[in-house]
Amino acid sequence: MLVDPTRFRHVDDVAAYLGLTPRVYQSGESLTHGGISKMGNQLTRTHLVGAATVMLANTKSFSTLKDWGMKLSKRVGFNKAKVALARKLAIVMFSLWRDGTHFMAKAADVGPHRDLMQARATA
Repeated sequence: MLVDPTRFRHVDDVAAYLGLTPRVYQSGESLTHGGISKMGNQLTRTHLVGAATVMLANTKSFSTLKDWGMKLSKRVGFNKAKVALARKLAIVMFSLWRDGTHFMAKAADVGPHRDLMQARATA
């Protein structure tokens, strides 16, 4: 069964689909954000969190995602940062799938690569 990437209207819908968004408790005047909702495919979520953990803890090479995750980890703690990085990985993977581009570890390389891929698609 092939899944069409256009079924997700926004990239944030992918994170919600995988259960990587905060659970919201809302009643009357109170609004509280809890842990992740854990709705969706548990195995995919587990793999994404595992990949984020490896990226933060064991990867020695530089990437913009790792740098962002390390800064976040110092501010909010390792466990919250790895879930946030897993969500960001899900969004990046969806964007790559939708656009047909390749992953670029450094943010400076993304613009020229995207232009090249779009030029190939129109040619």
